[in-house]
Amino acid sequence: MNGIVSLNPSIFQDQYGRNKRKLRISVTDRCNFKCMYCMPEHPEWMKKQDLLSFEALYQFCDFMVQNGIEKIRITGGEPLMRLGVVHFIRDLQKLRVKGLKRISITTNAHYLKKYAHELKLAGLDDLNISLDSLDPEQFLFLTKKKLKPVLDGIAAVQDVGLPFKINTVLMKGKNDDQILPMVNWAKQHKIPLRFIEFMPLDGDQHWTQADVVTEQDILNTLSSQFQIQELQQEHEPARLYRLDDEYDVGIISTISHSFCGECDRIRLTAQGELYNCLFARQGLMLKPLLDQLVTEKDEVIRQVANQALYQQTSTYIWHKAKGFHSLNQQTQNQQPRKISMHMLGG
Repeated sequence: MNGIVSLNPSIFQDQYGRNKRKLRISVTDRCNFKCMYCMPEHPEWMKKQDLLSFEALYQFCDFMVQNGIEKIRITGGEPLMRLGVVHFIRDLQKLRVKGLKRISITTNAHYLKKYAHELKLAGLDDLNISLDSLDPEQFLFLTKKKLKPVLDGIAAVQDVGLPFKINTVLMKGKNDDQILPMVNWAKQHKIPLRFIEFMPLDGDQHWTQADVVTEQDILNTLSSQFQIQELQQEHEPARLYRLDDEYDVGIISTISHSFCGECDRIRLTAQGELYNCLFARQGLMLKPLLDQLVTEKDEVIRQVANQALYQQTSTYIWHKAKGFHSLNQQTQNQQPRKISMHMLGG
């Protein structure tokens, strides 16, 4: 895989002075779960020929690392459903000498029992695991899948020594009764836990503000059992709270207490569309350029394509919006966008 050499190495920055350090790469839109906050009832999967090849994905990662990206997170859909993803993680190790510091993956853990050892050998640094309920019946209602393979997958990554966090999306009246059970379970097993507010990224556009379990709602529930101390927020989306001076839980509150002012993330979909914000109305299609850079042998043509990639990407990132609330105000009277969480990878 031939890397792209940036013509003007720099750190990609947006108009509000936020440097981009983190890249999220979706390798597939397919998922074996049907979480209601993510997947449409009747998804239309991308055609396989429309997906970026792993060669093209590597080209883009190489290019972005040379322009300031330090952390790459592989997402989906469910990324472990795409054959070759472990080999791709192994290939990304070559970018560490160019400045890549961390390679992560976000997964529903269903396939981790099979892949945990391979992921460890491939050089993966850590995982985010989605787990929205510890109640088997509730979990089946939320995901249309059984809970046991997920718990087996979590045990597998513990056995191989891969660090991970649990992410729990809360929805009012559906799984908000899981706040204390999740905390007590995670605390007992010494597992980092993050609660996430339900965001308007569901596939069928059923989201309403009334469904959101806010950061304050979560804290009110936690205060019934724990003494709570707020910790200083680092350069991460989660606000951390220490419970009884012994266990830290995080809350990502995009809706009630947005962290957009510090956002350093950009996202690439599996079909090669760049999004400068999780809530952006429109992406930047890069697949033709990336495919050309994989197949083109003529060095002059490659340089032209490389220049176009840099100019288009830097301009698009520069125009990143101020954040969720400003975007929401601008677009509240527009038609809902078609892309949803299962295509962006969260």
